[in-house]
Amino acid sequence: MPGATTTTPTSSLSSLFGPYLEAVCRRSTQALMACGHRALLVHSGSLLPVFQDDRTYPFEVSAPFKVWAPLAEPDCFVYFEPGRRPVLVFNQPKDYWYKPPAPPEGYWTEHFDIRTCSDRESARALLPADLGATAYVGEAFAELGTWGVAAHNLPRLLRHLDFGRAVKSPYELACLREASRLGARGHLAAQRAFAAGESEFAIELAFLAACGLREQELPYNPIIALNEGGAVLHYQVLEKTAPAGRHSLLIDAGAEFGGYASDITRTHSAGDADFSALIARMDTLQQALCDGVRAGVDWREVHLRAHTLTAEVLREAEIVTCGAEEALAAGVTRVFLPHGVGHLLGLEVHDVGGFMRSPEGGDIPTPEGHPHLRLTRTLEEGFVVTLEPGIYFIDSLLESARADERSRLIKWSRVRQLRRFGGIRIEDDLAVTATGCENLTREAFRAEQACGSRDAA
Repeated sequence: MPGATTTTPTSSLSSLFGPYLEAVCRRSTQALMACGHRALLVHSGSLLPVFQDDRTYPFEVSAPFKVWAPLAEPDCFVYFEPGRRPVLVFNQPKDYWYKPPAPPEGYWTEHFDIRTCSDRESARALLPADLGATAYVGEAFAELGTWGVAAHNLPRLLRHLDFGRAVKSPYELACLREASRLGARGHLAAQRAFAAGESEFAIELAFLAACGLREQELPYNPIIALNEGGAVLHYQVLEKTAPAGRHSLLIDAGAEFGGYASDITRTHSAGDADFSALIARMDTLQQALCDGVRAGVDWREVHLRAHTLTAEVLREAEIVTCGAEEALAAGVTRVFLPHGVGHLLGLEVHDVGGFMRSPEGGDIPTPEGHPHLRLTRTLEEGFVVTLEPGIYFIDSLLESARADERSRLIKWSRVRQLRRFGGIRIEDDLAVTATGCENLTREAFRAEQACGSRDAA
């Protein structure tokens, strides 16, 4: 990964990647057999031009391609035929406007038959002449219709391929741990920048520098919200001037390693004791939820328990005037926690397959009154999920509550007091085990803080 340093030995990744790729081949073979196709062709994606301009948007490699190779270059292809070594067609344009990518190298390349092309036309010449029994996965491009593929993004095939991605192999877990370590390093730098009084923009720069990544190499644009901005769930602004009054920072930012993402959120107080105590109470709530994560648990129950615990926090903090049970029954918790409490994590931040009942078909519904979940499956050993409860003071939701019967259950003077802080979200990444979970995020913070202490000494 450009710019990033890794603590995971290359020899370890090499030994883990081979068994991982074998499992991908088995899964792909089963999917092809179920759908009646002989081979699979996966495209990394193409550069997309800006309208009426000669520039392109920053490139995003497709997740189905990342399943096969930790490579982030446009117009590359993986061709897989069961029983044969996977073919990687690597695109290395002949260009003097832009620097062509270097040939792929590293722990994973020995597992592929690598062929180099300079454009899509030459890529086609490196593939079998007859693709009539080949299923294509990826975005369409202008000349795809002339390539003779049998199917394009067949839904049944995609479902079979996507369902199994939820269970992570030892190789994938190694990449996710490394992504967590880089993300924790960035968060610690961002926290220091906030304490120093920096702007949102400067806090992001501190995060990027600590991770050793460019913004386009991150798995998603960081959410770096000072004060009231923390009430905007996907806050997208980076103010370049620090506010006159600093109250809080909500930072939701992750890093990427080998194509795998971390997704970490922390909330910090600028010194207000009351808000600091509320952050600590939410951290305790979040850790209680983490303690309940293990294989066999229905994620919908985790989400509903988050609302039960949130109702208790709202009562303890005197944000509601009623008991926790009444707040829960009246839907008041959904005013302050309007989103799902977590999602699958992997090659995509919101990884695929969160609702799938089986690879053959059927989705698992969300609980009544909670439409915004991204995960409804029963947890299995090897799943990696985020767990991210929160409390927010969102004007539009509060206005709706003020206009109906929920108004009498909310202490509005307390809401006005806390509104300037925006909100609190605490998010960890968890690898599910048979008896519990490995908290990738907390382990990464402990390791980075220990490393910082040694460096200081």
